Amino acid sequence: MRAKKVYIIAEAGVNHNGSLEMAFQLIDKAKEIGADCVKFQTFKAAQIVTASSPKASYQLKVTDAQESQFDMLKKLELQKEDFKKLKDYCKTKQIDFMSTPYNFEDADLLNDIGVDTFKIASGQIAELPFLKYVAAFKKRMIVSTGMADMQEVEAAVHAMHEAGNKNIVILQCNTDYPSKIEDTNLLAMLTMRDKLQVHVGYSCHVPNNYACFAAVALGAEMIEKHFTLDKTLPGPDHSCSLEPQEFKELIDGIRNVEKCLGTGVKTPSESEQKNTYGMRRSLVAKTNIKAGTVITQEHIAFKRPMNGLSPNYLERVLGKKIKIDLQQDEPFTLTSVDL
Repeated sequence: MRAKKVYIIAEAGVNHNGSLEMAFQLIDKAKEIGADCVKFQTFKAAQIVTASSPKASYQLKVTDAQESQFDMLKKLELQKEDFKKLKDYCKTKQIDFMSTPYNFEDADLLNDIGVDTFKIASGQIAELPFLKYVAAFKKRMIVSTGMADMQEVEAAVHAMHEAGNKNIVILQCNTDYPSKIEDTNLLAMLTMRDKLQVHVGYSCHVPNNYACFAAVALGAEMIEKHFTLDKTLPGPDHSCSLEPQEFKELIDGIRNVEKCLGTGVKTPSESEQKNTYGMRRSLVAKTNIKAGTVITQEHIAFKRPMNGLSPNYLERVLGKKIKIDLQQDEPFTLTSVDL
């Protein structure tokens, strides 16, 4: 089994709908189902979009098309002081707290409340000054790579290294909500790992869990997926998120994939060793054989159980004399053959 369990992030994001109470409920549920971390987003709408900024195409499908992106995001803000409350609450629940900053001020706020990890959204991977600023805190950085090509990912990693931070996890991600499973491209995760010598994981927007399970099997160290209390709630991300029972099924599946990966050492398991006797075969007498008979292929069969000479003794047995009478199906042994 791998040395460390896959780290599972329940991406609550903005699925609190601007309600601190709902954010607490998301933490409760994330802990209850076994997530390692619950993640939010730290932003002020006025600092990340213009007043007239259009919504993303996926947002138009699940929210009021007449509403601007600014107005939508404004309703999803939490207050600055709320993030300290959420972090403290996570500590009491013994689940890790994380949040995604979108601006320098957001990053400062999270650093000031003592976070030990920063999550960078896909949109910010191309913002090298921002990456350098956050990297300078010298804390772990988890960076999603949706919409980026290899050159951009390489530049981002180089920028963080330049700022003195090599504590980096790069997440393969497809930034569409929901994303098509054929767009997952998990092998790119391995390309980034091998070329950039970084830890890797997968941020999933696929409606089912197959991509997550495949990512774990390939070596992802971290899985992130959107999490909601109720898919039918209003808001941009609820419909493409997993409800608590669905997220628990994801977690249970990941833990089972981890179990089946094993150690990498090819050796019989303890559970199967007891079956060796009954499943492997021995050299046995095909017919009754008299002592002194020269053994030929016609005298021998391979049959279960493994209570005599292995079939691998066949060449050594052929042409030798039988020392004692053998009955049909009686095994050849070291004492019955004149080797």
